[in-house]
Amino acid sequence: MDVSLSAWLGVFGIILAMLAIDLFAHRKAHVIRVREAAAWSVVWVLIGIGFGLVVWITAGAEFGQQYFAGYLIEKSLAVDNVFVWAIIFAAFAVPREYRHRVLFLGVVGALVLRGGFIAAGAVLIENFSWILYVFAAFLIYTGYRMIKTRAEQAHPEKSPVLRLFRRFIPMTNAFHGQRFLVRRNGILLATPLLAVLVLVEVTDVVFAVDSIPAIFAVTNEPFIVFTANAFAILGLRAMYFLLADLMHRFVYLKIGLALVLVWVGVKMLLLDVFYIPTTVSLAVIVAILLVSILLSLRATRGQGRRSVEAVPAGAFRLATPDELAELEPVWWIRPRRTESETRR
Repeated sequence: MDVSLSAWLGVFGIILAMLAIDLFAHRKAHVIRVREAAAWSVVWVLIGIGFGLVVWITAGAEFGQQYFAGYLIEKSLAVDNVFVWAIIFAAFAVPREYRHRVLFLGVVGALVLRGGFIAAGAVLIENFSWILYVFAAFLIYTGYRMIKTRAEQAHPEKSPVLRLFRRFIPMTNAFHGQRFLVRRNGILLATPLLAVLVLVEVTDVVFAVDSIPAIFAVTNEPFIVFTANAFAILGLRAMYFLLADLMHRFVYLKIGLALVLVWVGVKMLLLDVFYIPTTVSLAVIVAILLVSILLSLRATRGQGRRSVEAVPAGAFRLATPDELAELEPVWWIRPRRTESETRR
């Protein structure tokens, strides 16, 4: 697949424009309701599908199917990521109106980090074709582990990353609006929101280790791998606000995601033995996900939305008006010297 520089620049332009629109639409902290999250989810999905149709029309059906297969894999695996975010927010008791800012920066960081992973993966595959078998074995093992540990819940309060953060970075126990850093009595302090952002970024790195090899199982075109990742990730914030309070209803989804990883791992192992058409691979992925979702909703019929419960990672609270008023500028700016002071 021959992709011109202008095509890459066009994709980056679209991504930056959508991020700017999203940031402008949510410039003021507010609680994002289900209706707003659903509307944004539709927008992001339509953008992802629209881009896939462009690939299909301009590059052909095979590359179009590869894009949609990769997009579906990334979108489905992202659901597990969303559920872990919900547990992190619950553990830190993050007010709902501050969560979008964390997720926005988390998604920007994810785009950058995954771009690096994709570039590294493409180079490895180009120079060491046998690495595909390593990816395949890793995906099958990951799928097995996911099934085995499906009932286990994430515990942010036990994270070694959080322990290191608290050890080396002084942190206040109060949320100061959407600030990540505050200065008090001349000391620069992190707020709990910065610790949450760090955990969100680390979580995405962990999930990228699974998802990037998975998408290389359906295509080895870096352009398709990156765009499928990017357009799937861009909708994660809206997906979180839409699904976070429905975690308890997707009881079989983790098994479905595990089976998807096993399937793409097997497909990758058989590359030199038996070619599985992209159409077949896409159909299998859709069938696995659809069955796991339908069975989950049937098993939890009648259950409504409810907040996620998690073990507290600390005693966190909102800063009082007096504490907010006492804050000092985070970044000291040395005042300009006057002409008389310069002469001295």
